[in-house]
Amino acid sequence: MRAVVQRVAEASVEVDGRVVGRIGPGLLILLGVRNGDRLDEVEYTAAKCADLRIFEDERGLMNRSLRETGGAALVVSQFTLYGDCRKGRRPSFIEAARPEVAEPLYEAFVACLERAGVSTARGVFGAEMRVRLLNDGPVTVIVEKDAETL
Repeated sequence: MRAVVQRVAEASVEVDGRVVGRIGPGLLILLGVRNGDRLDEVEYTAAKCADLRIFEDERGLMNRSLRETGGAALVVSQFTLYGDCRKGRRPSFIEAARPEVAEPLYEAFVACLERAGVSTARGVFGAEMRVRLLNDGPVTVIVEKDAETL
């Protein structure tokens, strides 16, 4: 499981010209699910996103987490995070999990964030989406569990 996490002042996602998810300050999380991912990757990644210390404290240091700031998360599924561009000019997506496998893990990820007390909005799994964000910082990090710790 791979999450591209962006600290945002605000973010929203539209499907068919209609806003389906919107947050103020918090995190935009683009989430990719890989073949073989299991619930332990979901739980690890969600906990890591909720507790990443990438928000500024009163001294301007990145010492506060999403949960500590009371910020929200907008979670958008994105299988293209597993696009392999090493050969040729067209990415290969064979590492990305099929929708019937990825969607329940995406839903479990959102549920984990919500259980952690994070206000969560979402995109529509598998839909063509337009994502808007006002990146704050900018701060962008990638969260992924190492194969050695699986």
